[in-house]
Order: sequence, then C-alpha cells, then structure tokens
Amino acid sequence: MSSKAEGKPMTSSKSHDAGKGRDKAQDKADDQAAIDAEKRQLDAALEEGLEETFPGSDPVNVTQPAHSKADHHIKRRD
Repeated sequence: MSSKAEGKPMTSSKSHDAGKGRDKAQDKADDQAAIDAEKRQLDAALEEGLEETFPGSDPVNVTQPAHSKADHHIKRRD
C-alpha cells in the first residue's frame, strides 16, 4: 500500500499551527515597528519645526485669521 505522503515527512497539526502563531506574532511585531518608526518621524519633524521657530514669542499660526471690521476701514493712498 502506498500513500501520497510517501517520502515526505509527516507533520502534525500542532507544529503547523505553531508556525501560524509565529507568522502572526511577526506580523504584529512588524506592524508595531512601522507605527513606532512613523511616530519617531513625526516627533522629529515637530522638533525641527519648533527649533526653526525658536526664539519666538508666539507659536506659528497654521491658518490666517479672518479680517476684522476694523480692517475694512483702512484705505491706502498711492
């Protein structure tokens, strides 16, 4: 009687499942490493931005404030 698995090592389901666990653990570790790398990059960019604006009395505005009513009364003569 010959079987299809002849000449191939028999593997148990336990060892096969353990391999999947390592793959999942490795994937999780890789994902965490990517998240950590992105966080370090963002922190470095923030630090560089802060160093570029120092010494400043006020932080840099991301947006331009809207005009006030008093701004409309200013007329320039050319």
